[in-house]
Amino acid sequence: MYKFDTKVQHLKYKVLREVARLAWKDTLLDNVMDIPKKIVPGKEPTMRCCVYKERAILADRVKMAIGGNKDNPNVIEVIETACDECPMGGYEVTNACRGCLAHRCVDACRFGAITFDENHVAHIDKSKCKECGACAKVCPYTAIISRKRPCENACKIKAIQMNDEKDAAIDNNKCISCGACVYQCPFGAIMDKSYILDVIDIIKRSNNNKKYKVYAVVAPSISSQFSYAKLGQVITGLKELGFHTVIEAALGADMVADLESRELVEKGFLTSSCCPAFVSYVEKNHPDLVQYISHNLSPMAALGKFLKEHDEECKVIFIGPCTAKKAEVQKESVKDYVDVAMTFEELQAMFDSKDIDITTLSENVLDNASYFGRIFARSGGLSDAVAEGIKEHDDTEFELKAAICDGIEECKVALMKKEKGVLDANFIEGMACIGGCIGGAGCLTHGAKNKSEVDKYGREALEKTISDAISILK
Repeated sequence: MYKFDTKVQHLKYKVLREVARLAWKDTLLDNVMDIPKKIVPGKEPTMRCCVYKERAILADRVKMAIGGNKDNPNVIEVIETACDECPMGGYEVTNACRGCLAHRCVDACRFGAITFDENHVAHIDKSKCKECGACAKVCPYTAIISRKRPCENACKIKAIQMNDEKDAAIDNNKCISCGACVYQCPFGAIMDKSYILDVIDIIKRSNNNKKYKVYAVVAPSISSQFSYAKLGQVITGLKELGFHTVIEAALGADMVADLESRELVEKGFLTSSCCPAFVSYVEKNHPDLVQYISHNLSPMAALGKFLKEHDEECKVIFIGPCTAKKAEVQKESVKDYVDVAMTFEELQAMFDSKDIDITTLSENVLDNASYFGRIFARSGGLSDAVAEGIKEHDDTEFELKAAICDGIEECKVALMKKEKGVLDANFIEGMACIGGCIGGAGCLTHGAKNKSEVDKYGREALEKTISDAISILK
């Protein structure tokens, strides 16, 4: 059994595995209600107050595994039944309060939310508190602190707030589908919708009628995942699942690096278009800068477009670490090129749903891209690839000055500097996840070693230049 980073991931995986197992057998509709009981077969709860509540929450997890709320366009949703274990949050008085005579906190509060008990210790009335923080600023003992829920802390763009029932609520107008809240919620109360049923249906129809081929486009960050097996065995496992061909999205990255470097030299300033969460953030928060987003598709979409142009009947499934890719494939500019996006978590569930032990398989070769295409998976890799593209085009007069943004907070700073005219850079590499794609919410593992694994994988590429890699497409 593969060991996941957290028990939340393991629970999510078990639901996906059972849904997939039934879908392969065409028995999902008849047995879907039995999945919670199969996962929690006993009478004693393992995580909740009672086994019945635990199963009720699992039933909601099953709904997410089969596509979630169809009326909600966001790929990230809150499971409200699971969102009840966190403290209310907000400003609280800690035991550092000394019951002082100054009472600066009550003077600072304009809403009458602070009172004192017989020992002069302050208390905050949550029904009156407006979360302004004025009391915390004036307390000489820093005895008043703001407690935020893990999902709120994880969401750096402030797309999560508490609703009237004190459940987490996502503002779709702000959310960029990065999935940071999904990975950080300790109870798994926020999940990304799964389209695993669509993948299984596409593969089954392909196997039955042989009318089209199914291509698996795998993100370069796969090199840091499935650490219990060899990458070549993972590729063989994908073919065992029914994929006709496995291609590196890194080849699409080579295509993008070639075009984006040309576009940058031509325009003089550019922001990257590879990370869909970053692009969404620019569109929603910095509309004046949308004009600077590269007009190139992401590596996933660019490669999907190439495949569809050469085989109209084919189906393209993207497999990677990114929840935002699930939103990207729904965009008008992308949906004709990529049929479904799924995560590494879901791929592991698919392997096990068919009892495929990839450690027992022979190795297949995956060699479609250059070193530079493969290192797109980590922060700084895109800028390195653009620099290489400029070099290969012999644009010797153009000097790349990249602002490498590792995480959405750094993206926010760089974009604000550009708006104010003080950004000392001509290219913004925007990555919403810390570390780049290797920090995506759909990863099996999240760790510092992932960067070195990606670099190692890049060095193993037979194609040493971007031009060599994309020459096979001509």
